[in-house]
Amino acid sequence: MNSPLINQTLPSFDDLIDLAENNPEGFAKFKHNMCKEMIMSASEEMQGRLWAQQSHIDRVVDNCKNPNHANVMLMRELVSQMVKFQDVLEGDSAETEECSSAQIIPLADWR
Repeated sequence: MNSPLINQTLPSFDDLIDLAENNPEGFAKFKHNMCKEMIMSASEEMQGRLWAQQSHIDRVVDNCKNPNHANVMLMRELVSQMVKFQDVLEGDSAETEECSSAQIIPLADWR
């Protein structure tokens, strides 16, 4: 059974900056609560993967020296994930070789 879709509302950018600068612990708690709410709204099948992904994101950010460094590192992670996704869609992934029981149609052929 799928969880109901949620509509999260973020405070203004300026309010988030103020919270992060003046109450880092409060900001971390706010971020954790927003992530938890979103993950818990996903299907049970996806929640474990989403928690793992969030944990990975948190580890990447924790190893960064400043917000700009975090942005660069998160962009690298996103690009890496998009390349993997593209490879799977195009049938270029080693994982597709292992899925012999499924019919994989490359995106170019599907169009």
